[in-house]
Amino acid sequence: MADSQTGGAEPGPWYKDGLAFECTQCGDCCTGAPGFVWVTDEELAAIAAKLGEPVDEARDRLTRRARGRRTLRERPNGDCVLLDAKRGCTVYGVRPAQCRTWPFWESNVETPEDWKRTCDICPGSGRGEVIPVEEISRRLKVIKM
Repeated sequence: MADSQTGGAEPGPWYKDGLAFECTQCGDCCTGAPGFVWVTDEELAAIAAKLGEPVDEARDRLTRRARGRRTLRERPNGDCVLLDAKRGCTVYGVRPAQCRTWPFWESNVETPEDWKRTCDICPGSGRGEVIPVEEISRRLKVIKM
């Protein structure tokens, strides 16, 4: 359906004006209930290099197989194995795509209600710099969550 106010162009997503987000590096998204943080071979190589260890050792120490893929391990309390005692990511600059694209996952932005729920659990969501819709769309294409 054409939109008469935009010259016939289709309207954008509900967040067409962008969404505010600024990572506070609080570590909240790196803790909690068990789940999966998928890592590729390339991401694992970057993590190993950042930590100064061979890829094979990093793979054995930091990841496990699940659903035919590699995921980061978790500590018994649910914390990501890469989270330090101060709740900081030890490999923040080379963290996996799943972490880099948070909170812009389909499950978090599908509806305004989904975004509100994300803002309720993530102190950086809904605050800070407005991320343009084009950047949000780019991040949504990186990984399906």
